[in-house]
Amino acid sequence: MDDIAAWFKWLHQNTGIKLTIFYDSYDRSRFLEGFATTLKLSAYCLILSMALGAFTAWMCGSRTALARRGANGFVQLFRNTPPLVQLYFFYFALGPLLPKVGGVPLLGSFGWALVSLTLLEAAFAAEIFRAGIEAVPKAMTEAAQSLGYSRGQSFRLVVLPLALRITMPAMTNNLINLVKTTTLAYAIAVPELLYMSAQIWSEQVNVPEMMVVLLISYVAIVGVINQLMQWLEQRLRVPGFGQ
Repeated sequence: MDDIAAWFKWLHQNTGIKLTIFYDSYDRSRFLEGFATTLKLSAYCLILSMALGAFTAWMCGSRTALARRGANGFVQLFRNTPPLVQLYFFYFALGPLLPKVGGVPLLGSFGWALVSLTLLEAAFAAEIFRAGIEAVPKAMTEAAQSLGYSRGQSFRLVVLPLALRITMPAMTNNLINLVKTTTLAYAIAVPELLYMSAQIWSEQVNVPEMMVVLLISYVAIVGVINQLMQWLEQRLRVPGFGQ
């Protein structure tokens, strides 16, 4: 590690390329904190949006008209309004209305980013799930009903697992979009990767170098996610189904 730090110091002294995250412990810790926050925000949003999206897709097929309208209204609202406006609405409009505990708001910037991005991605996930559910042969549902499964049981045990396999490519795109959308959290001072990188380049005046590092970091994250999702898609594939 010391050799690497020494080399990047030499690089700065001889070429002017200033990559302080490799030899300055303070900048490195800030960059790693931002990287970890981006991964954590993405992971939380992924899990919550998948669960909420599946529930919303199920509600879209409800026998109750009010439930269907509510689910469809939720999808249309979050799919057809700008994500940044949604984030600002939650943080600046709803945030001040929440009670404070010991003078501290119940939700900070990270919490509101989590809420906003989860609802946004859940709306897209619901549409993906809905398309996958419609692609599941009705014979599968009828077979589950003939075995005595309730509507909820047949959805959870038969329809949803099959729909998930059909929607894997679209879900991969949705997950990648989620990672890219986390950069919006910069607007409310969430210390994610872009925010921390901006702090570094503002102090060190090394904007070109940090922008290159930032780009490579997101390419790496997206590349790993893409490979993992392709591997999972192969593992979940049912021969002859959804081909």
